Amino acid sequence: MTERTDPSAQDGLPHPPTATAAGPGAGLEVEPVRLTGTGVAREPEAFYHRLRHEYGPVVPVLLDGDVPAWFVAGYREIHHITSNPRLFARDCRRWNAWDQVPDDWPLMPYVGWAPSVMFAEGEEHQRRAGAIGDALDAVDRTELAQICEELADGLIDGFAGDGRADLIAQYSHRIPLLVIARLFGLPDADVPALVQDVAESLNVDADAAAAHQRIQERMRRLVTERERRPGPDVPSRLLGHPAGLTAEEVTIDLLVVMAAAQQPTGNWIGNTLRLMLVDDQFSMELQGGRNSVDQALTQVLWEDTPTQNFIGRWAVHACRLGGRDIRAGDLLVLGLAAANTDPSVRPAERGDPGNRAHMSFGHGEHGCPFPAPEHAEVIAKVAIEVLLDRLPDIELAVPDRTLEWHASLWMRGLHSLPVAFTPAADQLGGTSPLAPPPFVPPEVTPQA
Repeated sequence: MTERTDPSAQDGLPHPPTATAAGPGAGLEVEPVRLTGTGVAREPEAFYHRLRHEYGPVVPVLLDGDVPAWFVAGYREIHHITSNPRLFARDCRRWNAWDQVPDDWPLMPYVGWAPSVMFAEGEEHQRRAGAIGDALDAVDRTELAQICEELADGLIDGFAGDGRADLIAQYSHRIPLLVIARLFGLPDADVPALVQDVAESLNVDADAAAAHQRIQERMRRLVTERERRPGPDVPSRLLGHPAGLTAEEVTIDLLVVMAAAQQPTGNWIGNTLRLMLVDDQFSMELQGGRNSVDQALTQVLWEDTPTQNFIGRWAVHACRLGGRDIRAGDLLVLGLAAANTDPSVRPAERGDPGNRAHMSFGHGEHGCPFPAPEHAEVIAKVAIEVLLDRLPDIELAVPDRTLEWHASLWMRGLHSLPVAFTPAADQLGGTSPLAPPPFVPPEVTPQA
């Protein structure tokens, strides 16, 4: 099958075939849309709007290598899927298209089965996700905010005297991993090597597998140490939890927590800083009260959510969804960003800090477990507030139109965010002890 495009279009987006008067995609045999291309990443909201207009809430798509799937763009449909795990399950071994998936498929990190909380179902998932939630809930929120403030100050110390910085490479994508390392009880001396390994593990080369193995081995050593000598940290709480997790279960689930926390939170910070620097409503309030930070954080979740799309769910039985016939074992890609912009269900003003009805953290049993979204918000808010307090005259150093988004269907984040500010007289610039070398943020962001 070939991609259907409109030769008159100037936006570079794939154009689905035009529906007939019978309605958007109603009863039509249509060619799937390929979910590839940089155009989608440049203007995701326009693309999702076009999909809904031409196809409705459930869209036939082709992933990399022409692997078929369904893209769910409707808010109600995603709510239905995520609320019914017995109908739409997480275990990828149900997939009916495995014979079309090569071993080196680019999206294999999203679908390759592992004995982690990600792919667990039913009581097993409740056991493991419940333990993770309890271990995270034991983190004192005031202490978490203090940790974030300390780490943010340490990173800012590294560039405050320069008068210029890249807030992605030097700030937003470092803070989440530094916080996770602290909550896991990793010594500060181990953090730079961990961050470097995370960077190398994402490269498509021979070094990636070795870096991934080093990360896993570091987690195994940490868990073994906590078995012998428990401490006030997340691994120790998981090992001591009444759920009775094994050391291997704790190790693999710590890796899931680390991956799930890293890029979504880093992009949430980066996307919010961009909004506050380029939007008149927020730029005028950079030196004002904290309400502007809360409002910007919420608006980003509605309009530029870090996790755009998520693979996924697999249909347990044949069913009808959004006017489409879904077969048992079909893959459904959850269009979280598309659902957030679904005009038929938007309940209130998106900038309202109290409006938490977005799908940015998923929903239901396999959404981000409480209190992970709350922790992410603490990290993001403190990171932004500390930066604005330390560098009150910060401004974008390049035109907004020149900022480049990662060409990803799955994550929404900037390559860089160059800023300028008055150099701090008492800072020498350079590298903070807490600031490891720059790295490319992870592309895989699993949800439990």
